[in-house]
Amino acid sequence: MNITVFCSAFALDERYTKPVREFARLLGEHGHTLVWGGSNAGLMGVVADEVKAAGGRLVGVNVGLLSHKTYQGADEMVMTADLAERKAVLLARADAIVVLVGGLGTLDEVTEVVELKKHGLHDKPVVLLDTEGFYEGLRIQLARMEAEGFLPRPLNELVGFASDGATALALAEA
Repeated sequence: MNITVFCSAFALDERYTKPVREFARLLGEHGHTLVWGGSNAGLMGVVADEVKAAGGRLVGVNVGLLSHKTYQGADEMVMTADLAERKAVLLARADAIVVLVGGLGTLDEVTEVVELKKHGLHDKPVVLLDTEGFYEGLRIQLARMEAEGFLPRPLNELVGFASDGATALALAEA
């Protein structure tokens, strides 16, 4: 499978990197291809290093403005003109999407892929690895949207939440 991963480009505390390493190692061991933002920075670099070390394939999708942080050693690197094109390519290349901890860019990415799924423009699994309860606030907001009629499909059809890397990968593979 091609598993697109959205995550932070910042170096983070071990409480966040340890579950990411576990997930990435399993992704590689299961023979999947990592499709990610193509960066060597922060968690993006951690994910790529772990997948590669575990025997997985790497497909980076980077953007010109971040080309100075391009991961060296990817099996394939796609350069895009802007962030919108990057998101479109990341989704197009995905069989499943797994969202790790991240900032505003990651939040933008996950909300877009869930919105597109809500409208039936794709039906790929979308899984959030909820490390340390990082996405609990988002889960609460999405549940409220569902309860108050803002979602045309049940929330569990749009996105799954996992508390560990093994569960995240299993949901992506399902």
